[in-house]
Amino acid sequence: MAVSRASDATHAYSEGVPCWVDAQLPDVEAGRRFYGELFGWTFGEGFGPHMEGVWARHHGEPVAALTPKRDGRMPTVWTVSFATPDAAALAARIQAAGGQVIIAPTRLGPYGTTALATDPEGGVFGLWQAGTHPGFGKRHEPGTFCWAELYARDPETVDRFYGALFHEALFGPDASPDFGRAPVSGVFPAEMPPHFLVHFGVEDVEAVLGTVNRLGGRVRTAPFDTSYGRAAVVTDNQGASFAVLQVRGR
Repeated sequence: MAVSRASDATHAYSEGVPCWVDAQLPDVEAGRRFYGELFGWTFGEGFGPHMEGVWARHHGEPVAALTPKRDGRMPTVWTVSFATPDAAALAARIQAAGGQVIIAPTRLGPYGTTALATDPEGGVFGLWQAGTHPGFGKRHEPGTFCWAELYARDPETVDRFYGALFHEALFGPDASPDFGRAPVSGVFPAEMPPHFLVHFGVEDVEAVLGTVNRLGGRVRTAPFDTSYGRAAVVTDNQGASFAVLQVRGR
């Protein structure tokens, strides 16, 4: 299953395209140190009610956000958001298709409108309706977002859900892979709940794993080959899971 790629320009991405990722962390400052060294990210202006969230940049372009986890009962995670021109309308379609809206569409100043939802299996994803912030300024390069994999228990159910939700992005004439679907049991223990796993590009998977360990993170799944490259699953030094991906041919 694949979605189309919008051009990496300053306009909003097409509906159904992964356009942004953010990590909810107990300690944003520790996150800055970890990801700054791992991916070469720099951090500038803050955002949020108390300016405690930060945008990550790669060579000056926005690539992700680190935000404080306000509720200790919530997981420490990376979340992928899908672009939409109308977050309220998409939220209604999600509910009609058997998903749930966890956080209703909420305006974030001039930047845009966000929402949080789940698919019928409970896989969590975000929505982003662009204002002044369209999403990724850079992607598909080392140190930036390059893939999102949905690990599901019932492939037919999620295929129907996302196929109906993002039909043009999945099946349109310009569609090309930017997220895929795989069975949970293919990589994780059977008891692992369905979830999206954000992938960041790297030049050398094995070399990056040494840096992850040195910075206090952990390797959860040793490098393995996929149809789109060589990947490994890791956690940062606060427990947020993500994958590093060496795209085939690089």
